Amino acid sequence: MENKMFCYQCQETARGQGCTIQGVCGKKPEVASMQDLLIYVTKGLSWLTSKLRASGKEISPDINHLVSVNLFTTITNANFDEQAIRERIKETLQVKAELLAKMSDLKNLPDAVSWQGTEDEFEAKARANEVGVLATEDEDIRSLRELVTYGLKGLSAYSKHANALLRDDPEVDAFIQRALAATLDNSLNVDDLVALTLETGKYGVQGMALLDAANTGAYGNPEITQVDIGVRDNPGILISGHDLKDLEQLLEQTQGTGIDVYTHSEMLPAQYYPAFKKYPNFAGNYGNAWWKQKEEFASFNGPILMTTNCIVPPADSYIDRLWTTGAAGYPGCRHIEGEYGSVKDFSGIIAQAKTCQPPEEIESGSIVGGFAHNQVFALADQIVEAVKSGAIKKFVVMAGCDGRMRSREYYTEFAEKLPKDTVILTAGCAKYRYNKLPLGDINGIPRVLDAGQCNDSYSLALIALKLQEIFGLADVNDLPIVYNIAWYEQKAVIVLLALLYLGVKNIHLGPTLPAFLSPNVAEVLIDQFGLSGITTVEDDLALFFA
Repeated sequence: MENKMFCYQCQETARGQGCTIQGVCGKKPEVASMQDLLIYVTKGLSWLTSKLRASGKEISPDINHLVSVNLFTTITNANFDEQAIRERIKETLQVKAELLAKMSDLKNLPDAVSWQGTEDEFEAKARANEVGVLATEDEDIRSLRELVTYGLKGLSAYSKHANALLRDDPEVDAFIQRALAATLDNSLNVDDLVALTLETGKYGVQGMALLDAANTGAYGNPEITQVDIGVRDNPGILISGHDLKDLEQLLEQTQGTGIDVYTHSEMLPAQYYPAFKKYPNFAGNYGNAWWKQKEEFASFNGPILMTTNCIVPPADSYIDRLWTTGAAGYPGCRHIEGEYGSVKDFSGIIAQAKTCQPPEEIESGSIVGGFAHNQVFALADQIVEAVKSGAIKKFVVMAGCDGRMRSREYYTEFAEKLPKDTVILTAGCAKYRYNKLPLGDINGIPRVLDAGQCNDSYSLALIALKLQEIFGLADVNDLPIVYNIAWYEQKAVIVLLALLYLGVKNIHLGPTLPAFLSPNVAEVLIDQFGLSGITTVEDDLALFFA
């Protein structure tokens, strides 16, 4: 039977092989086809921008932003709105046509560059042999092309967040486009694509540094913070995702309205930034990781703003309260527009909030976070002394993503059974598996140090490099740090590639290795970098703490 779609970019892909009927995420085949076509025409646009740059022409930042948002739109759980994706394809084709007019040589162009179809042709083109993941017949070439593409999707997300704060890195943008164009080049062999994969990791580090500078420049360095996980008596708006600029504007516009603003899932780390603490209506964090949102959004009672990916197809009980903005989208939900540098109009969602009941309390107490690199560096002497005294024997990096699979209970059990002289370094929504466990502290240092969002894994890399410097070690892998990372989607892919570029080895990745790694490509990563999966809690603890 012919596949209705093919997608294997996330960890939960069907049967660990690929979604062919409908996405496990809820993505319909029609949406998957339009996402494939959007990537295809974006590769064509990137081929043109790369050629024009090579000939000395300048590329507008608007085009760079278009490429980043196109990629971000196709990240798992970001946008389920077929018409919104069609509009992005049309805009990309228009820009591509304008750049084609600037080319002096129009011979032997890749089809992704030359194709200029109308909207009536989109569906047929999306199903053509040259479009989509399976267009590349060689399994290993396909695997590496997709590995690079998924890394670029993650990098584009971080770039987009920095762009929202009016920070750009032309080198990162040029690389994203050059690497996308390279996936159209049939002359590149496995060795060439392996080198491109590591180069993607290099620019992943640069992109995360850009976003870190943008966030801390705008909102200050994260600091140790106790975050309330209960509720107040006022109506509220729940904001999820990663975009801090959206949060800032929402907080500004809700002042004096009687509406409280709560964070959810990956927006939790916003609580750690000093700039947001001046808002009296900035309440605590409500709920847990993204996959629990159906029950938690229902009990929140007020409207929810999704600023980025991690949308679960909403239940009827709250779909009229779900709003999207930026690259996020879902059919039937209201979308709030706004270009970089503009002030978005949140009056509609605020008006709805005023008609809603306060959120229902689902838990109480508080959790502690704010251990990004600057804060940890301030504690360096205390941490070094604890290591030298033997109070801290090992650090375990348990960053990454959470997900629905029952196998992810492994990470909670693993955290519970860690030796008491072990400290967890975390970032991303994987922390919800253990950030509310009573794990205690070591000489006043919490045993879970939360650096923030998935992009704040950059902090974990900087912390490791700082410890390497302090202890005078020649190799970062000589530190008492082990890596047991959970992954779900493409932002985790760029974090993995960044760590590999930095020379980190023996990373354990779970709950399963990516389906898009062919056996031969997986063997390269295992042989060169010591990448491996997870087994049982008992066996992995014995391995890590032998």
